[in-house]
Amino acid sequence: MDATLKDIILVPTDFSEVCANAANQAAEAAGLLNQKVLLLHVINSDTKAFLKNENLAPHSIEEKLKEIAVELNSRYGVEVDTMTREGSIFTEIGEVAKDLGVSMVFLGTHGKVGLQHLTGSFALKVVTSSPAPTIVVQKRAFKEGYKSIVLPITSEAGPLEKTRWAVYVAKKFNATIHIYLIGEANDAIYQASKQIAGYFAKNNVAYTERTSGKSSNFAKQVIDYSTTLNADLIMIMTNPDKGFGTYLLGSYDEDIIFNTSQIPVMCINPRKFNYEVLGL
Repeated sequence: MDATLKDIILVPTDFSEVCANAANQAAEAAGLLNQKVLLLHVINSDTKAFLKNENLAPHSIEEKLKEIAVELNSRYGVEVDTMTREGSIFTEIGEVAKDLGVSMVFLGTHGKVGLQHLTGSFALKVVTSSPAPTIVVQKRAFKEGYKSIVLPITSEAGPLEKTRWAVYVAKKFNATIHIYLIGEANDAIYQASKQIAGYFAKNNVAYTERTSGKSSNFAKQVIDYSTTLNADLIMIMTNPDKGFGTYLLGSYDEDIIFNTSQIPVMCINPRKFNYEVLGL
């Protein structure tokens, strides 16, 4: 997070159970981070069909958002604003995140339930379009913050930004970070891992280190390890696609994001941050 980012956590919702779960996690995080929550519903063809079938007026969407906002404010004591935008969920969410300079996005992803189908490749489009880190949430109920965080390391390039976000989240939630190194790591990756561990130590963040066994399926190893730890969060980083000005997911990332253990996953799209704001 840098000085250009606002103290706003964006939560897109289609009023499904999993989006409610994302909103609850966002509200708890907002309380700890001293930020506010913005509930967003993108009015698209699915919304319009629902309103027509249920014989509801368009303003009922805003009323529903306000009901959720009041409930979250009552439960978590945080400020909650609401917004509607008309268009495609795959572009409008990222545009709102960019226009408002939000600090994070909490995205509930599910199967074909609710008004909109934020699942599979559709959810990935939202993740890779957001300039802010996106925490992908499934149906698993929120516990008490992110106390146990798994940080997979697969390359020597670009881990610093992910590491700094890990420190930021760990300090706010008093968490332990579990560095998990790919089994086929070369000397450069091992060196990067040492630097990460040193950074955690410098910032008084509790951490552990472990190297996976050699396997062709690192994503499964990450998920199995995270499940064994009963982890609350996994952190990954996308790769910039310089030719198109967007972001790409690595070969392991999609399986991790939609893990069957339903562990929330924080996806970080690389950009330049001023970490002096965080005191790091």
